[in-house]
Amino acid sequence: MAAARRGAARLLPADRRDWVAAVWAEAHEVPPGLERLAWRVGGAWMLARGALMPRRLVRVALFAVAAAVAAWAAWPGASVLHAAADRFGVIATVLLLAGLPLLARRFIGPVGDGWAARFLRVGGYAAILALIPARAVVGPYPLTVPQRGSDLRVFIASGNSTHGMPGTSAGGAPWPGEIFFLVLTACYVVVLLWVTSRRSSVTPATLAAGTGVGLLFGLVMYSVAPLGLGSYASNPWLPGSQADPLVVLAWILLFGGPLAASLLAARRHCRRPGRSIKLAQARIGQGVVAGVLANVVGALFVTVLGTGLIALLITVEWLRPLVYHAPHMSAAAAYGHVLHASQHAMSYITMCVVFPVIGLIMSALGAACLMPVPSQSGPQPGNGDGPPGPGPEPAPEPPPPGGRLADAEDRVPVLS
Repeated sequence: MAAARRGAARLLPADRRDWVAAVWAEAHEVPPGLERLAWRVGGAWMLARGALMPRRLVRVALFAVAAAVAAWAAWPGASVLHAAADRFGVIATVLLLAGLPLLARRFIGPVGDGWAARFLRVGGYAAILALIPARAVVGPYPLTVPQRGSDLRVFIASGNSTHGMPGTSAGGAPWPGEIFFLVLTACYVVVLLWVTSRRSSVTPATLAAGTGVGLLFGLVMYSVAPLGLGSYASNPWLPGSQADPLVVLAWILLFGGPLAASLLAARRHCRRPGRSIKLAQARIGQGVVAGVLANVVGALFVTVLGTGLIALLITVEWLRPLVYHAPHMSAAAAYGHVLHASQHAMSYITMCVVFPVIGLIMSALGAACLMPVPSQSGPQPGNGDGPPGPGPEPAPEPPPPGGRLADAEDRVPVLS
């Protein structure tokens, strides 16, 4: 019972641990036996309901269920010959998502107040969890030898080898690719945890500006490249020149979106007038964070949607004619489109690397060129700040009335 009391006290926040001591102290007033045991069980249930924050337990349970479903869906089957790297990627990603929030809570605090921080953290975690099974489906598909003869001819025409057995695959990304994707995922999770933590200086206005611009950019970019960046596989619903206005808008948002987000966040963060150095530093910091966050959100948005759509086309064959707007498309032609899309799915990983760098550069340029120039805010003599300096020089005495004529009269000798 003493060990149970100490364990329950460690689970509670510091300001509520006296509840455990009170419940255990009052238990000695109850007759021993089943009545005292029932008292302690009731007290433990009361603590679990009122003090252990049921919402946190619900969030942990939801994450555990979502992570288990994602790992089960992404676990490689018997058709993947070299599945060690894929299994390592699944396990390491789930452990990374579960462990980094615990470290973040210890060093940078819990999630901040406001809907923007919670929306960004929950949305980022949901996107990464959805990306785990999508990558597990898309990765091995370009190396999977088809079983049908018509698909096999398309597979050979794409430059692939037929040394494997039909229906088997050599696996997804090799070990260096899995490690690189794991490091990239860790970087994204760290950024999301830091900008949404309570101890960071990122304001809700900055989170809202970066997230809003990023979602707009991701939606436009996804409409331009829904199935990768290959010309043969992209734009199934906007072929040819119909997608040119969206392409131009995507380029504008890629470079101008971080700039707009940084300026919006800087102006919303510091509304009071002035150009002091501290105020300028705060504006620059908020602007850079908003610019980087805009491209981070956009890259993650288009990566999840694009990779998820390709995974759906691989697993659900009746979706292929609907997506490509070709109801009379043959099975071999549909397989060729999906094969080409899966081969260009790595372009989304390139976006996840390049887009945040562009956001950092553009937001830094915006902060350097478009922010107000700070003024010197050091102590000035005579205003009560800093060490006393030499006083002001005395003003010259005013000339006597009459100016130069009076001076001349003063110099005239007096005759006696």
